[in-house]
Amino acid sequence: MTSSKPLSSLSVVAWVIAFALLAVFPLLPEPIGGKFHTELLAKVMIMSIFAASLQLLVGYTGLVSLGHAAFFGFGAYAVAMLAPMGEAGNGWLMLLAAVGGAGLLALVIGALVMRTQGIYFIMVTLAFGQLVYFVFHDTSIAGGSDGAYVYFKPALAIAGWQWIDLEQANSFYWFVLGALGLTLGVLTLVLRSRFGHALIGIKHNEQRMRAAGYSTLLYKLASFVVAGMLAGLGGFLYAAQYGFVTPEILSWHYSGNALVMIILGGLGSLGGAVVGAFAFVLLSEWFSALTKHWQLLFGGFIIVAVALLPQGLAGVWSRLQQRKEAA
Repeated sequence: MTSSKPLSSLSVVAWVIAFALLAVFPLLPEPIGGKFHTELLAKVMIMSIFAASLQLLVGYTGLVSLGHAAFFGFGAYAVAMLAPMGEAGNGWLMLLAAVGGAGLLALVIGALVMRTQGIYFIMVTLAFGQLVYFVFHDTSIAGGSDGAYVYFKPALAIAGWQWIDLEQANSFYWFVLGALGLTLGVLTLVLRSRFGHALIGIKHNEQRMRAAGYSTLLYKLASFVVAGMLAGLGGFLYAAQYGFVTPEILSWHYSGNALVMIILGGLGSLGGAVVGAFAFVLLSEWFSALTKHWQLLFGGFIIVAVALLPQGLAGVWSRLQQRKEAA
């Protein structure tokens, strides 16, 4: 369920506790901490950024896109194409190219698709997403179907001083955590603003918003661009973590994964995007360790979860919160 109400004190406390626990996680000893679990949680947080960017479109603007991975993948490829082979590349330049390039791509695609609605919007975004996929897959750009390597993590230096070394696992983890916090903070401010309230109004009744004098096409296009830029940020972090990108991260499968994350966590909730990403990635790891055909078990879990929890996993917390506030 979509809501534009400010966060309650209980929600703020929950977020502070969650981020505090995530911040100290790399310092915990094994088997709780350790390099493997630290890198896994970094992956979860990167996917949370990706899911939160799609939540802005689907959960708050009412635009269901199956081409969102194009912006995530473009951000990753921006890093790969700018990365030198013998040394760490300029991280700020890569970050600007990833976020700005993904935003520009979203602006172009959004301007072409924004007059479509419903199933037509879904199919057109899918078509453009696959177009971007085939551009990288079937041409010599960044390695074609073989993908491209990022041999060194980007260097983030200010006046010659490298203030954070992303080659260190813990430092990279905290950088990703900061990026997630920044993403959620920006989206919270956006959704609390007049612009955010207009997006929610467009989702519920676009004709009424148009009659009230809002240029709904421009609002939806702006939402599309912001979502694309945040997805590009996620792509930048993905390339930095794994050091290798392939056209698969541009495909509709990745868009579908992000869509499942926000449905599983709860539509119209930033917390739902994060919870959904955590559940999706961690359960994927768990199920894949159980059996070769783990997708069947995982798919069954998602079906049961959606059927029993129509408001998503985050909806359980919302109901508990409402009971405490009413008490």
